[in-house]
Amino acid sequence: MTGALLALMLAQNFEQRGFIENQTLVYPQTAPNDSGYIVNQTLLRWDVSDQVAPWLKLSASFDARTDTHQQTERSWSFDVDDRSIKRPAFSLRRASATIHKGKFTVELGRQFIRWGKADILNPTDRFAPKDYLSSVVSSDFLGVTAARVTYESGSNTVDLVWQPLFTPSRTPLLDQRWTALPNEAQGIPIIDNGARYPSGLGSGGSQYGARFNHVGSGYEASVCFFDGYNNLPYFTAAGTLLGIDIQRYYPKLRLYGADLAMPLAWFTVKTEGAYFTSTTPGADEYALYVIQLERQVKEWSFVGGYAGEIVTRSSGNPLEFAPDRGFARSFLGHAGWTIDTNRSLALEASVRAYGSVLKAEYSQAFGQHWRATAGITWIRGAETDFLGQYHRNSYASLAIRYSF
Repeated sequence: MTGALLALMLAQNFEQRGFIENQTLVYPQTAPNDSGYIVNQTLLRWDVSDQVAPWLKLSASFDARTDTHQQTERSWSFDVDDRSIKRPAFSLRRASATIHKGKFTVELGRQFIRWGKADILNPTDRFAPKDYLSSVVSSDFLGVTAARVTYESGSNTVDLVWQPLFTPSRTPLLDQRWTALPNEAQGIPIIDNGARYPSGLGSGGSQYGARFNHVGSGYEASVCFFDGYNNLPYFTAAGTLLGIDIQRYYPKLRLYGADLAMPLAWFTVKTEGAYFTSTTPGADEYALYVIQLERQVKEWSFVGGYAGEIVTRSSGNPLEFAPDRGFARSFLGHAGWTIDTNRSLALEASVRAYGSVLKAEYSQAFGQHWRATAGITWIRGAETDFLGQYHRNSYASLAIRYSF
């Protein structure tokens, strides 16, 4: 991969783009473990690619970031695997070589892999860890180091993925507001003991999966299989003289999934579901599913549906961070309005029996390079509910981006 990056940087003609963005989050309330009202964060991202031959494309992406809330490492080291508890100050977001020959496409290196057809929740999307550090209700995807082979013939596509190095989702810091501690733990020092990552090939936690997709007459469907680890952690907690030691660990996970999209006269029906099993003691076994309707009306797009969960084995372990399950048993909706080429408005809602999240976002471009995005996120509910436990975390946001 080092050789591929060097070849990319030395290429005479390569495409590049990027942006620098400053985002400010304003919280009207403090939390028991976080007295801050304002978080400011800055991100510089640079993407480059080069089609060095008709059959070979090299791609890379780099991030540099900082913030005011100690969510980013304060070191000059360059991160290549995204396995740190905090965000790295400098990191390799993507570095891959894509080879295309006939019906085969092979991508090797750090890349983004997305499975599933639903828009509001993707139970089958297991090679797509997320960064939940700044907000549990608004996250960004992380790349994974993998080898991916795609075979496409007519209306059928076979996707095979092998991930030799486990990449976890990044969870909120234990001493900040997006970690909602139980009342019994208030006032007790919490000691973050890091993570115990899965062992496997090269002690990195090897994972693999396969997906078959078929485009038929009036529908598109797929089935998939995944064997590896849950990228969302469970926690161990142990009392010491200094406080409570907390450490993350990642249970084994096997998935059997399917999805379907069917365009009808008035709307498109999409459904997606997966059943999760585990051999790790204390891990639940369950199914997640989504049923949604989608419609486009001129400049408006509407998506609405229900995300459900069926638990077949419950461990009763409360020390689990599971936003995917937290958004289950919810009515989910999204509406987007493209006002014109420069302006857009988006509304999003997740409503459970005892908790809800409502989000509104307005975005406007100024000239060719500048864009401002303002948003409000409103969270309410009972502290016993996954969403409701963040009821002190409603916030307003403003992001200013310069693209180049």
